Amino acid sequence: MAGKIVHFELHAADPDRAAGFWNGLFDWNIGASAMEGFDYRMFQNGEDQGGAVMPSETPGAGPTIYFDTDDIDASIAKVRELGGTAGDKQPVPTHGWFAACTDTEGSNFNLWQGDESAA
Repeated sequence: MAGKIVHFELHAADPDRAAGFWNGLFDWNIGASAMEGFDYRMFQNGEDQGGAVMPSETPGAGPTIYFDTDDIDASIAKVRELGGTAGDKQPVPTHGWFAACTDTEGSNFNLWQGDESAA
């Protein structure tokens, strides 16, 4: 469904502490990093929704949110048409495409289109 939050990232000064907090609050089962060489601790909190805890130099800035779209190119064009800004789409190999965006009020968000053929 277009516009549904499908993924979010929680930025942490101390990923161990953050994982402990969120595991304790919602029992999300945040484990070790899923990516070699990068501390990115993923979890599922719904059938088609998940997130990650990651180290950040700007903890407390709020989560990074990814909204689902069926056509990322059309959605990027629509963001721009409506007065927002949108970067070019970028691949997450074998998973899909994302584009960093900002709405007309300065709020940051990302678009996401799943696509196993993304490279």
